[in-house]
Amino acid sequence: MTSVPTPLRVEQVTTLRPRRQMSIYAQQRLWGWLFLSPWLIGFFVFTFVPIVASLIFSFTDFTLTRPDQINFVGLNNWIKLFNDPLALNALRVTFGFALISLPIAIALPVLLASLLNSKYLIGKPFFRLLFYLPYMVPAISSIFIWQAFLNGQTGWLNRLLRLIGIAEPPNWLGHEFWIGPAMVLIGVWGVGNAMLITLATLQGVPQELYDAAKVDGAGAVAAFFKITLPMISPVIFYNLILTVIGLLQYFVVPYVLTRGTGNPNGAAYFFNMHLYRTAFLFQDMGYGATMAWFIFIIAIVLTIILFATSRRWVYYAGGE
Repeated sequence: MTSVPTPLRVEQVTTLRPRRQMSIYAQQRLWGWLFLSPWLIGFFVFTFVPIVASLIFSFTDFTLTRPDQINFVGLNNWIKLFNDPLALNALRVTFGFALISLPIAIALPVLLASLLNSKYLIGKPFFRLLFYLPYMVPAISSIFIWQAFLNGQTGWLNRLLRLIGIAEPPNWLGHEFWIGPAMVLIGVWGVGNAMLITLATLQGVPQELYDAAKVDGAGAVAAFFKITLPMISPVIFYNLILTVIGLLQYFVVPYVLTRGTGNPNGAAYFFNMHLYRTAFLFQDMGYGATMAWFIFIIAIVLTIILFATSRRWVYYAGGE
């Protein structure tokens, strides 16, 4: 005679249910945050906290010589900035250099990429390597190379100019008028990265667009302005943003060329050089933080303006 099993009570049923496991989506999100945590910790400790600290320091008289004596000074550092002739001259030098080098830094990669994308050019891999290789040279090493190349007495550039009949070539690094073009030449030497990005974009432009334009009677120049430039405008915009930010941070080249003096006659005394000397040479961190936030605000404003105007000239294939 078999015994009939007794039914389980409600309490027993609930205790026998399996535990609810974490969903696959939640597991993926957890692992994602886990892998991101080193970067997030590094960003918070080495970037976010210093940014907030510099904002606080800009309203104080904090100096490295007396770190235990910090006083709140309000807007005194900002008032001092707008009345500092060295800071205003450094800002003028920075924007004057940007007005000269920015068009070259944007137009030259496009022209070089168009040349390397031409079907009539022989030896394209060699020229791609030739244009990109200077970008791989360390910055300090390249500056020393250019310093010797642009030397007014023994430099190779002036030797070549004398060979073609120019008896008195410019003193590139010793004259306040010529040191700006000299730094532009140094900057041109490193356009290989922007050129390579532009070239990759050019190779992605559909050939059917050029064929249709050719059928309609458009020449090479019209096709370049009506098809090529609109199709690569996102990359041009990308290079423009990076170049503007880089010019506002311009420091290494003039600092090494002039050994931190900004001479001749202050023509190479950029804003970031004044910031560096104020904060780390004279150890006035409060005023230095004010200058850092000032140039940061300028970069943010210019970036916002560029993004606002990009709707009129940047073409996205998936956009309206």
